[in-house]
Amino acid sequence: MAAPKFLQSSGSFHSELKSRITNYFQEVGTSPTGNYKLFIKAIILVVSFLLVYTHLVFYTPVWYMALLECILLGGLTASIGFNVMHDGAHGSFSKYPWVNKLAGLSLNFLGANVFMWNTKHNVIHHAYTNIDGIDDDIDARPFLRLCETQTYHKMHKYQHLYFWLAYSLLYIYWIFFTDYKKYFTKRVGSMPLKKMKTADHISFWSFKVLHFAMFVVVPIYTIGFLPWLVGFMLYGMFAGLVLSIVFQLAHTVEETHFPEPVSNRIEDEWAIHQLKTTANFATRNKVISWLVGGLNFQIEHHLFPKISHVHYPEISKIIKKACEDYGVTYIEHRHMRNAIWSHVNHLKSLGKTIA
Repeated sequence: MAAPKFLQSSGSFHSELKSRITNYFQEVGTSPTGNYKLFIKAIILVVSFLLVYTHLVFYTPVWYMALLECILLGGLTASIGFNVMHDGAHGSFSKYPWVNKLAGLSLNFLGANVFMWNTKHNVIHHAYTNIDGIDDDIDARPFLRLCETQTYHKMHKYQHLYFWLAYSLLYIYWIFFTDYKKYFTKRVGSMPLKKMKTADHISFWSFKVLHFAMFVVVPIYTIGFLPWLVGFMLYGMFAGLVLSIVFQLAHTVEETHFPEPVSNRIEDEWAIHQLKTTANFATRNKVISWLVGGLNFQIEHHLFPKISHVHYPEISKIIKKACEDYGVTYIEHRHMRNAIWSHVNHLKSLGKTIA
């Protein structure tokens, strides 16, 4: 499927948004990248991850404490991805490119690959959000049907019940299968992968080997195969569940759209498309905002991915006002439970038998 074109117009809504956001940063006199609060949070998360990993692998506690620490390690993995890697890969963690690159490489350390991520997420998902056949993030076939244009299978009747299990397997499936699939097929879904340089190949394999050694070989050596298997599955499944649910609440809920190109064109300009396909949730919950790296402010992130998440609460006020002025719908769920319920209803609706 060829990449569709968006509506182009002079005096666009997107231009107005960029003007207002630029004026805001000029008025407050601050950089749109991360600040000391983000750097402190990054240190807390990374140090916590290393301490929990070390305690689990080399000073393994009693079984029930070990299981709790596996869950904690999975949560820290997701949170480092949300807060450190995500901003770094978008170039918004710091004003220094080398710091952003280092932050982005945290994904490699956690078992995935930032080169693949940049194509899948930054290039494809952010440009063509919720467009079936292009946005690889809404392709969970055959297990889940996430939009009406996807093929219906009888098992989808129950997808609103079993999706928790499917989501929990995301991280393990990602690091042990999908990265390799992209690497060898040189594609992300229907889109070609950018040509990898020698350094990219070296980085891919070096970090894959490092991760396998740290999370498979060493733990099996120190605690044995069965304890490792139970612990790793619990760790990986919790990380996968958290990573999946944060994304799904932002794009696959009852209120979001899944536009179909007509003659390879989308009827809206890009910014309007983002607002129709993206939703916020629990933006007043500071604990959730801290843990998920502001990705509950998904609208702000999609409109301005080069701005660090530490600024989302403030710029969200500007974006909301612009939406009011232009009569554009701003999709938001006040609480996380409301967003989860909307997602469940979305899955249930798509799981109904097609006549």
